[in-house]
This record gives sequence, structure tokens and C-alpha cells, in this order.
Amino acid sequence: MKRTATFLLATIAMVSCNSPQKQNMIYPKEKMTILPYPKTKKIDVKDNFFGTKVEDPYRWLEDDLSPETKQWVIEENKVTQDYLSQIPFRKAIEERLTDLWNYEKYSAPFKEGKYTYFYKNDGLQNQAVLYRQIGDASPEVFLDPNQFSKDGTSSLAEISFSNDGTLVGYQISDGGSDWRRVIVLNTENKEQIGETLIDIKFSELAWKGNDGFYYSSYDKPKEGSQLSGLTQHHKLYYHKLGTKQSEDKLIFGGQETPRRYIEAKVTEDQRFLVITAAVSTTGKELYVKDLSKENSPIIQIINNYDNSYEVIDSDGDDLLIFTNLNAPNFRLVRANITNPDPSNWKDVIAETDHVLQVSSAGHKLFANYLKDATSYIVQFDYSGKKDREISLPGLGTASGFSAKKNEKELYYTFTSYVYPTTIFKYDISSGKSEEYKKSGVKFDPSRYESKQVFYTSKDGTKVPMIITYKKGIDLDGKNPTLLYAYGGFNISLTPYFSTSNIVLLEQGGIYAVPNLRGGGEYGEKWHIAGTKMQKQNVFDDFIEAAQYLIDNKYTSTPYLAISGGSNGGLLVGAVMTQRPELYKVALPAVGVLDMLRYHKFTAGAGWAYDYGTADDSKEMFEYLYRYSPYQAIKKDVEYPATMVTTADHDDRVVPAHSFKFGARLQEYHKGNNPVLIRIETNAGHGAGKPTSMVIQEQADKWAFMFQNMNIPYKIIK
Repeated sequence: MKRTATFLLATIAMVSCNSPQKQNMIYPKEKMTILPYPKTKKIDVKDNFFGTKVEDPYRWLEDDLSPETKQWVIEENKVTQDYLSQIPFRKAIEERLTDLWNYEKYSAPFKEGKYTYFYKNDGLQNQAVLYRQIGDASPEVFLDPNQFSKDGTSSLAEISFSNDGTLVGYQISDGGSDWRRVIVLNTENKEQIGETLIDIKFSELAWKGNDGFYYSSYDKPKEGSQLSGLTQHHKLYYHKLGTKQSEDKLIFGGQETPRRYIEAKVTEDQRFLVITAAVSTTGKELYVKDLSKENSPIIQIINNYDNSYEVIDSDGDDLLIFTNLNAPNFRLVRANITNPDPSNWKDVIAETDHVLQVSSAGHKLFANYLKDATSYIVQFDYSGKKDREISLPGLGTASGFSAKKNEKELYYTFTSYVYPTTIFKYDISSGKSEEYKKSGVKFDPSRYESKQVFYTSKDGTKVPMIITYKKGIDLDGKNPTLLYAYGGFNISLTPYFSTSNIVLLEQGGIYAVPNLRGGGEYGEKWHIAGTKMQKQNVFDDFIEAAQYLIDNKYTSTPYLAISGGSNGGLLVGAVMTQRPELYKVALPAVGVLDMLRYHKFTAGAGWAYDYGTADDSKEMFEYLYRYSPYQAIKKDVEYPATMVTTADHDDRVVPAHSFKFGARLQEYHKGNNPVLIRIETNAGHGAGKPTSMVIQEQADKWAFMFQNMNIPYKIIK
């Protein structure tokens, strides 16, 4: 960072004063220097998989808390920061992002008790502040997460109010960790009730009246492995207010019913405790306990993990269950608690050709359908009778449509790649929507466009992709392009507005997002087609998306960057090792990059439904071994300019994945392209990052990309 100003001034000074156009441009540095990569030691470690010996010389980097690893992180960051500091327009991009980010941001309001709550960020606050108000009275600060820590790295992770809104439990994440602490307040006077609960992970708080709440957690890993230690058995507890956490009662899980993931909710009428239990990220068991009857048993409704289930609401003796049982695109059914076997379920909202999500508000049901990865909304009553379709501003993503049964109105948001997130107020009875809060971001949507195309993947499958760019750009193959995707865990990538992407678009760049198999855009069949021994479909879909952009002159290899995070980091690692010549820049973020050992850390074993494991069978091992990015790196191959990003507190996808991948890539890569590892300190998998950290991270990404594409940066005020 200390060298940035010097290079920036020197570069500007070289620009001819006779050309106003050139005065507004900062050009890439012609010759970048890279400090010698750290000499990463290698140890003799081999694993035997079904007779195949696999070397793992960087195994020692898995110990992310060791002094050796910490020193290695310091040395790698020194190389990375020295390189980034030489980029002439790095500071200008950071300043532009800071300017773009500096506007008031609001969440959709929600009602709890007599108050209406909403989140607001004044512009550059590290964390959004939770406000509340009564009617039209002036809002007051209820919780300010910026006070949780001096550097803004502690964040408000989850918040849950009791049914009458008089009590609240909120979770704090420190340094981005998935491990949380919970504080309970009286909402009227904001006084803490009882002690702070600790060591809670992957949990919401499900209130039972005003007496207490249910929560889930794991036993904390032993000392020295808190961030990377395996978390296997989730446990559901009940915490009674005013008692010690050590006295909390185990409700479900543990040795009797060991499950990897356990979730609990209490229905709005406070009658039913609903428990879902799973061993992977797909498929759940379903249990229900009638809280209106003293000492009632926990009843199992579903005894397998073949499908997904979510109780949306209760209606007398009936449960409204959202499921993909016998419906790959999902449906909503009614199940009577006196005879809840699935053979007796009745459709309320039947399956259609489009993937369904369901929410409830004002004693109405809202079906949010995905049509080629964009939203359309239909309102139903509780019998399944259609009330109306809800008109949206265009093709994009609508979300929200949730409120308590007694509410007359709700708030929802709409966004797309060229439509900044806007909040709408909706009258449930009349169906009238009105704009409630428009985004204040400095962006003119009329100058940009998004269009959806369908391209053909390697096996003939049609795959959708949305391409966004400034109107009037030339399709000459020279547009800087970022191709971003995910492709896994039944997650759908739908259009959303990104402040960071403005930097790319206003420079004449292109942002492209394909909806790969493995995601949920076309239901469970689409998901399954990108799992286990069909995972290569995901990589093929992405490679063909890149080829489509090149063939149709949107861009070409010298101007093509690829990006993805978490499972998307695996995607980038896989395709850059399979087709290194196709891309100029690769940006794998917090990626799952060692597919032979991912299941041995934190909650990684739960990902086996999507990936399979190297221990499953010889065939599964060989399949993983072929594409696992860490093992797939070959000696003396020229790989794209690569900046691997991770964080030292990532306890979901442990940083060892990125450490080992980066070390081997630095060792084997040939050519002049830089191979850097950017390791954020006191940060986790991504959620809760302070604004200052996000801006710096995004500035480094764009600077690295433009520099390695040799793209001049136009100063925009």
C-alpha cells in the first residue's frame, strides 16, 4: 500500500497534458515486479487411496494456528501487497468504490410487537445499524453492531424476537466465524436478561412463548483446532431464561440421535415445535412436538433423508409443508397432525414447470416462482385458491413477502443486475404495490442493459446466462469481462444489483452469470445433474459459457476473468486447471480446493451429498482425484494470472484449501503471470465483513484484473 501513491503520481505525470481524454486515464504499469514467492517447505506425506498413493507435501499448512503457518501467511501477504501496491490505478479504484458505496442503504422494514424495525447504513459504516420506530415517530437506534468491536469485524449475525416482540435474542459473529455468542434483551428497556450464551453454531433461535428458546450447536472442537476441527453432531437445546447455559436441556441430537445438522422452529401460533434433521446439505427428516400438550412426545413424520421439508405455517391441526417429495420443482401440502403420513397429504399449491418457494403473510401464501432464474409472484389463500399475480418492475429477483398473520401489509425488495435494490410496500388485501424506498446509489440504469441468452453445453444441455453491459459497446472481443458462477448445493443465482460491479460496467466491461447445473434454478433434477460423478457437468457448463462469450465477440481470452467463491471457488480452481489457456485472470475465493480431504474439516462432511468423498469407493476417489484443483495442478504449465483469496477465520471452508492450492500453484506455474494469495486477517467465509474491508477487497480484485488485462482505467467522478 505504501507504494501506491508514488506509482499513481508517476503514471499520471506521464500522461500527455495536451489530451483531455488521456488526462482522465491511468494506464497499467508496463512492467510489474513480483517479490520472490516464499519458499514453502515440503514434507513427505502420502495417502493411500485404493492402492493409489497421493502426495500431499503441504499438509503442514492445514494447521492454521501454528507459528509456521502464521509466518507463511505474513510472507505471502507481503508478496501480494507489494504487487498490488505497484498497480497505478489501485488507489483510484478504491476511491471510486468508496464514493459509490457512500449512500444510505436500508433493509425492508419488519414488525415485531409495537415496533417497526429496519436496518440502515449511513453510507460507509462498517456494519448496518438496527433502528426501530412506532408509527410515524422518529426512528431510534436499537442495536448498533459498530459498537461490538473497534475494527468493525464483529457483526450482528442473526436476530430473533419472541412472538409478542417484548424479548429478543441476537447472535454476534466475531471475525467472521460461524461460532456465535447470543445475548437476550428486554426490548422495552434494552436490558440484558441472563448470561451471554457462547459456542453456538448454525442455529436460529426459536422462541417458546416468553420463557425461553431452542437453539442448536456442536461440541466445541478441542483447544488448537477451534477453526478447523471436525463438527459432526449437532445438538438441539432448550434455554430457559434466567438459567445458566450449562443447565440447558438437550432436546434432540447427541449420542441418541446423532445428526450433522438440526434446525428448530416454533409455529407462529406457538403450538408446534418443528425439528428437521439431516446428515448432509440435501434431504431432511421431519419431527413435530405438540407444545399445547404437556410432556407430549416428539413425533417423527419423515424417517429418511431423500427429500426436503419445511413447515411454512400451522393452521389448526394442519401443517403447511413445503417439500420436493414427489415434486422436483417443489409443492406446498397440507398435513393433519392426527394422521401426518405423506400418503394423506393434500396439495395446496401443486408443482408446476417452475421452481417454487413459499412464504406467508397476513394469512395469505406467496408463491415465488423461478422462471429461467427470474422471479414471478402469485398470491394464494390458505386453501390454495389463487388471489392474483403480483406485478413486478421487470425481470429480476423479488424477495420478502413475509409477515405475521395479523399484518395488513408487507414489504418486499426487487433487484436485477441493472436495477438497484428497491423496497416496495404491498397491501395484502388490495394487491397494490407502491415504491417505499428507492436506492440512492449513483447509477443510471438507462445506460446499461442485461440480456439472457441460452447456450449449449458439452452434452447438448441448454444453459441460461445473463450478460450485463453498457449500451452501445462494440462486440469486438476486447471488452474486459468477469464470468461469475456457483453451480452447487441447489443454490440458485438470480439477478441482483452489485455496487462493486459498477466499476466494471462503467469502464465498458461485461458481467456474465451462467446458471450452471448443480444449482437449483430448474429444480432437483438440475441440482442432481451437477453432483458426485456428474460434477464435471458443472465445469463443462462454465467452460462453454466462456466459449460462448468468446465466439460471440463479447470478449476474448486476453480480456476474460473468472470468479467464484466457496463452491464457486472450487469451480474456478477446476476450470483453470482443466483449461488454463482459456482465461487471462482467475479469482478463486474461499474455495473448496482439496477434494480428497475437504470432509475432514469443520462441517465439510455434510457436503458429501454434492461431492461424494474419496473414502466412498475406488470409482468416487478416481473421479475426485481427476478434477480436485489442488491435485490437478501440473508442472510447467502456464496458468492464468491468479489471485487466490481466503481469510484466516474461515471455519466453514478452512483456509488450508487455499494455502495448499496457492503454494503448489506458485511451485508448478511457469511464465510471467502472477500467482498471489490474498489472506484477509480477522475475517471469515464472507458474511459480516466490515464495509472498509469489502471496499479494499473489491478494489484489489478490479485492480488485479485490469492490470493483467492491460486495460487503462478511466477516472470517473
